[in-house]
Amino acid sequence: MRLTTKGRFAVTAMLDLAMNHQHGPVTLAGISERQRISLSYLEQLFGKLRRRDLVTSVRGPGGGYNLGRELAAISVADIIRAVDEVLDATQCGGKSNCHEEHVCMTHNLWANLNARMYEYLGSVSLADLVKEQRPDAATVLHDQRPTRRSKTVTLEPAAAV
Repeated sequence: MRLTTKGRFAVTAMLDLAMNHQHGPVTLAGISERQRISLSYLEQLFGKLRRRDLVTSVRGPGGGYNLGRELAAISVADIIRAVDEVLDATQCGGKSNCHEEHVCMTHNLWANLNARMYEYLGSVSLADLVKEQRPDAATVLHDQRPTRRSKTVTLEPAAAV
């Protein structure tokens, strides 16, 4: 049982979008650069997220992606399901045929764990994740490239003539 990079990247990209959407549509190139996720991989993920109405796309210059719902209405479970990620602790994929076509002795334990994982991930919204990031937002959101700094010029008060 594990969450693959597909699920992790989808949640990370959605969090980046959530933290940057107030300035208008967010480009996948920007997310790719900030989060170091392949642009082509993001395109695949966002196609799935768009089909599930978690994001909307804006074409043309200044285009990109916006959130499809309010932050509080998008759960981590929604994102993981949208990209076809499966969290399953059972050996049988939930089909109850783990041990020679019969249920194994620990099937219910692992099936209950699956339910608890989705229950927990369903209780965590993008709004919750944004709140966790806010104190560090400046370091998380900005490009790692050096910025141009303007010279500070001190103006002396004009002498009385």
